Amino acid sequence: MLKMKYYSMFFLRRRTLILKAVLVLTALWFMIALLTTNGGTRNNLVAPPEYDDADARPLKLAKPTSVKRKSESYGNILSDELKINWMVRISGDEGLGVLAAPGSDNAPGELGKPVVLPKNLSVEAKEAVAVGWKKNAFNQYVSDLISIRRKLPDPRDEWCKQPGRYLKNLPKTSVVICFHNEAWSVLLRTVHSVLDRSPPELIQEIVLVDDFSDMPHLMQQLDDYMSALPKVRIVRATRREGLIRARLLGARYVTAPVLTYLDSHCECTEGWLEPLLDRIARNKTTVVCPVIDVIDDNTLEYHYRDSTAVNVGGFDWNLQFNWHPVPAKERARHEHTAEPVWSPTMAGGLFAIDKEFFERLGTYDSGFDIWGGENLELSFKTWMCGGTLEIVPCSHVGHIFRKRSPYKWRTGVNVLKKNSVRLAEVWLDDYAKYYYQRVGNDKGDYGDITSRKMLREQLGCKSFEWYLTNIYPELFIPGESVAHGEIRNYAFLRRMCLDGDDDVNADLVGTKVYPNRCHHNHANQYWMYSKNGEIRRDETCLDYSGHDVVLYPCHGSKGNQLWLYDNANKHIKHGSSEKCMAISRKKDKIVMEVCNDQETRQMWNMENFNPARLSPELVQE
Repeated sequence: MLKMKYYSMFFLRRRTLILKAVLVLTALWFMIALLTTNGGTRNNLVAPPEYDDADARPLKLAKPTSVKRKSESYGNILSDELKINWMVRISGDEGLGVLAAPGSDNAPGELGKPVVLPKNLSVEAKEAVAVGWKKNAFNQYVSDLISIRRKLPDPRDEWCKQPGRYLKNLPKTSVVICFHNEAWSVLLRTVHSVLDRSPPELIQEIVLVDDFSDMPHLMQQLDDYMSALPKVRIVRATRREGLIRARLLGARYVTAPVLTYLDSHCECTEGWLEPLLDRIARNKTTVVCPVIDVIDDNTLEYHYRDSTAVNVGGFDWNLQFNWHPVPAKERARHEHTAEPVWSPTMAGGLFAIDKEFFERLGTYDSGFDIWGGENLELSFKTWMCGGTLEIVPCSHVGHIFRKRSPYKWRTGVNVLKKNSVRLAEVWLDDYAKYYYQRVGNDKGDYGDITSRKMLREQLGCKSFEWYLTNIYPELFIPGESVAHGEIRNYAFLRRMCLDGDDDVNADLVGTKVYPNRCHHNHANQYWMYSKNGEIRRDETCLDYSGHDVVLYPCHGSKGNQLWLYDNANKHIKHGSSEKCMAISRKKDKIVMEVCNDQETRQMWNMENFNPARLSPELVQE
C-alpha cells in the first residue's frame, strides 16, 4: 500500500510538473506574440486631432478597430484552455492579468464575496500585489483571481421585479466605456457584465474608447479578444484626451437613440438596464443614474443596500461631489422607496441619456482639462436647461471607488481648479464667490468660456438661484452664515488656526480637527458658523461627545453639534458639556477645557462675524 501510494504521488507530481511546463511555455509564447504585434496597432485607427488647443479643437472621427468577426456564438467564446481551473499570470510591464472562467459558488469572488489573501504570501506574490496597487489604485492581484464572468447577488427590491413594471417597447442603447491603462481582468469583467445581464435586444453596441493607453495588453490582445464578442467595437484616440473628451469621442460612434456611459471598472447586476431605459422612454429629457454600489478596492467584495438606504448626489462649495440621504420631501412624493428619486447632481459618471437631448445640451465639449467637474456641469445643465435628473433604485451597478488616481497628470496645471473655475464662471452666477473664497479668490488661467456662456443663453437656462431654491434647498449657503472664514486662536502670537481634513464620508465617524499655522488660503481652514450654532464645513459639522472634537455629518439637531460663540470673551463653548474649545499647551491638538476667561488658548476670533444673523436663542447676553 505504501509503495502504491508512493508511485501515485510520483506520477501526480510528474503530471503537475508537465502541466506547469506547458502553461509556462504557453505564457512565454503569448508574451513573444504580444511584443511582436503591439507596435503598429494604434497608428491606423484614428487620425490626429486638428488643433493643439484643448479648448477649441474639435475631435475628428476615429475609425473603429477593424477586425474580422469570429463566427462563434456568445455562449461559446471561452475556449477550453480558459475554462480550466489553472490560471496563468504574466507579470511585468505588460500588466496582464488572469483569465479565470466561471466556477462554482465557492470560487474566488463568486456571488460578490470578498477575496482575502493569506498572510503568508510568497515574496513574488507580495511584489505582484504591490505592483497591481501602484498601477491601478486597487488590488489587481485579487481581481485577477476572480472570474471575468463571476456571479453577483441580485440587489433589487421585489417591487422592481413585478410584471408590467416597465414599458414593453424600450429603446435600444449604445454603451460607451472609456478606459486608459485599465487592468485586463477588470475591463473584461465590465464588458461581460453588460452582455451577460442585459436583454440582447436592448444593446445596440458596446463602444470601448481607448484614451491613448500604452500597456500592451490593451492593444492587439484586446482587439483579438473583443473580436469574438458580439456588438463590441474599439475606438482609439491618438493622444491623451481625458475622460470628458473620450466620452465625447465615443458618442460620435453610437447608433442607438440612448447613450449609456459606464466606467471601465464596473459590474452590472441583473435587471440594471430596463429601469433606466424605461424612464427615458417615458420622458426624453430625463437623465437617469443607477444606484452605484461599492466594489471594495482591496477584496473586490460587492456591497449593496436596499432601496431604503439610497443616497442622492450633492456637492459642497469646494465644488466636490458628495452623497446625502434622500430628502424627506422627496420621499413623501413616492409610494415606494424603490421608485426613482430626484437627485441634485449625478451620482458619479454612470448614467443614461437620450442622445438627441444630450446633443442639444451641448454634450461635454466644455474645455475641461482631462478630468473633473464634468458631472457637476451636466447636472446643473440638465436641471437648469429643461431636464430632470433621477436616481433609479431598481438599477444597480457596482463600481470600484479608488482613493487616488493612478494616472499621470499634466505638470504645471492645476486641472481640478481650472475645471472648477470654468464651471463656476459659466453656471454659478453670483454664487461663484463662495467657491472663490475657498481658493483664496485666485481664479488663475481658466481659458476662454465665451462659447459656453453663449450655449447657456441659447438654451434659455434658469438661474443658479432657481436651482438652489427648487432642486437643492438642503445645501447650506455660506452667505447665510453668522461668520465665515478662518477661526484664529489668540495664543501663540495669534498664528494658529482651526484646521481639519474635509474628506469625511457620511458612513464614517469622522476625523479629528487640529491646530495648524494660519495660511490665509482658507481651504481646510475655512469654516462657517450657522445661525443655529453649528461650526460647519459644508455638510460636516464640529462634533464633541466627550473625547475628541471631530468632523461629523451635520444632523440638524443641537446636542453634540451646538457651539456658542461669545464675541466679548472670544470663547467657543460647547452647548451640552459647557466646556470651552482650546489649543493644547503643546500646540498639537484641539482640547475641551473648563472655561477660563484668563486663558488665551481658549480665545478665538471668528472671521466676518455678524451677530445680527444669530437665532435669538443663541445671542449671548
